[in-house]
This record gives sequence, structure tokens and C-alpha cells, in this order.
Amino acid sequence: MSVTAPAGFAAAGRACGIKADGVFDLALVAADPPRPVAGAGVFTTNGAAAAPVRVSRAHLGATGGRVAAVVLNSGCANAATGAPGIAAAELTAAQTAAHLGVPPESVLVCSTGLIGDPLPLAPLLGGLPALVAGRGSAREDARACARAILTTDTHEKEVVIEAGGALIGGMAKGAGMIAPNMATMLCVLTTDADVAPAVLHEALAVAVGETFNQLTVDGCTSTNDSVIALASGRGPALTPEVLTEGLREACSALALELAKDAEGTTRVARITVVGARSVDDARRAARRVAESSLVKTSLFGADPYWGRIVSELGASGAAFDLDRVSVAYGGVVACAGGVAAAHDRAAAAAALAGDVVEITCDLGLGSAAATIVTCDLGHGYIDENMKTS
Repeated sequence: MSVTAPAGFAAAGRACGIKADGVFDLALVAADPPRPVAGAGVFTTNGAAAAPVRVSRAHLGATGGRVAAVVLNSGCANAATGAPGIAAAELTAAQTAAHLGVPPESVLVCSTGLIGDPLPLAPLLGGLPALVAGRGSAREDARACARAILTTDTHEKEVVIEAGGALIGGMAKGAGMIAPNMATMLCVLTTDADVAPAVLHEALAVAVGETFNQLTVDGCTSTNDSVIALASGRGPALTPEVLTEGLREACSALALELAKDAEGTTRVARITVVGARSVDDARRAARRVAESSLVKTSLFGADPYWGRIVSELGASGAAFDLDRVSVAYGGVVACAGGVAAAHDRAAAAAALAGDVVEITCDLGLGSAAATIVTCDLGHGYIDENMKTS
């Protein structure tokens, strides 16, 4: 039931006409009954942040983290649209609030789609009354909501977990333009935990930092990234540690689904760097490998060419000593001490042929480690992105 699994939430998704042919493109997650509850958000670091991001940030600040609903559209990012884009996002929030009977500042707004196009307000506003009236807490309501936020995704991404007696549900979308510090992705998380807004925000920031921010598909950071969490308070109070771990688990599951459904991908890879002098060095080195076009094309071809990985580690800016480096594919060590190691090449290739590939790079300089999740780069990604899509 994803976002409607925790008590105190309703959801809806429908087609309003932003997309053609009756494709779902408008979604709502709302407290049930409608009222401001604890809320938090983590947004893109892109300086070209879209209008809905700017409006949602402002609304969270104005209310001190009290949120009654999130309204989301796909088919148009409402990014790089100037003052009219801000006005459109504000009007979307205000109209949604009017239909729910809550303050306008308690509604957050998310959009995803093409950058630079004006938000089609007429179909969006025209679809709001039926969207709000049709909200519910059933499984099909959550699934319709998750479907309505998709763009180039091939399927809905949803999760439900238990944490300390509370439930956490979530939905996400994203298939390309994904880099550390989030992506062309939207994510809404709900929980029935009884938690203050400040505690929810801190827990969400940590969870996002350890999951979505350790995911890269193509090294491109979007204008619209938004991860929003709502807590109804209908369940038990959780310690900050339990809440953080629960959100981290939910976000981790959704991040892996984003990687598996990335544009044109055939396999996912976890790039783990160990033996680094610091966590920053480990993350820097892992990210450099994960975002390398040469490494990603090797993944597509299931080719255990460790030389490309060593080259990227050396260029990452992390502390590095070639004579100490090793590289392993699924436990098969192909490079040790910076040179080729005798190994079963067929076993290494087999390790690369799985749905999730494990690549471990040991810098041999310390005890710090980090993992970045990525995917391969093949013809499908180029086919999707060589045109405006």
C-alpha cells in the first residue's frame, strides 16, 4: 500500500491532460483527515532549482515543518519558467489547499518532466477537484498515485517497512538525470510515527545522504529533486535513531529500484571503495568510478577490464598509491598491488553478468569505506536521451 500503509494518509492519481492519451499525470498524498502534520523535505542542490522546489522550501519554512498534502504532476518540470512558474506552483498549492480545507502554505508542490516548458495550468487545475475528491487509503489509491508521477520509468517504485512498531511507506520515480545529491527524482514518504518536524527533518536528511545521495546513473543533477516525508502521529513515538534507520531502509530500497529501472540499463553495480584514508576520499573515489563512461560501458559489455577502474581511482583526487591498489569483481581479485593478478577471468565475467554487480576497490591506505550505486551505460540510454524526451 506504500504511502497509504501508515495510518492517517490518503492518496490519489489520475489523468488531467498534461500528458496525452489519458496517461496518469497528477498525484496527491494528503493527511487523512486533512490537517497539517509533521513534514520535512530534502531538495536538489542545483542552483537552477525549479519553481516547485522553491515554493515547497518556502512553505516548509513558513509553517515550521507542518504539511497537510503534497500535490505532484508529471509531464512538465515547471523549471526555468521564471516568475510565471513560481506563480503557477503557488496557485497549484493554493487551489489544492482550498479543495482540502487547509492553509495554502501547508501544501507542497512537486513537478517532473521537461525543463523550460510552462506548466499547463488549465488541465492541472481542472483535474484537482476530482483528484482531491477521489483520494482514498486503499492499495489501488496508492498505486494510482505512484503511477501518476512516472516519466520514462517503466513501473511504479513503492516500499513499506516496519520500524519500532511504526510503518513507513514510500513511492519514488526517476530513471535518468540521476547523480549524487539526488536526481530527476521525486519521492514521498509517509509514517504513522509520532515525531516532531525538526526530528523528522534531521532523520530524513541523514537517510537521504546515505541512500539517494549515493546513487548515480549518469552524473547529472536535476532541477526538481525532492524527497518529502510526512508523519501523521497516529502510531508510536520513535527514537531519532530508530526513525533514521527506518527512513534509511525505505530510501535504500527505493534507490535500488531507481537504479534497476534507469534508462537503458541492463545491470546495476555497487562500487565499494575500502582502505581509504577518509570517508570523503572513499566516496570521491567510488563516485569517480561509478560515473566513468568507460567503466559503465564495460559493465554493459560484462567486461572485467580493471585497468579502467584503477585509472579512475588514480584520477579521483583521493589519496592514492598505485602499488597498494586492488580491484575485485564479486570477490574475484583481478588486480593486486596495482598490477594484474592471476585470476579466473570467466569467473570475473560471470560476476559481471548478474543483475547486481559487486565491485570492490581497496586503496590500501586506511580503514574508511563507501559505496556508490550505479548502472551500466548502453544503447538504450543513448536512444532515450539523444532527443528531447
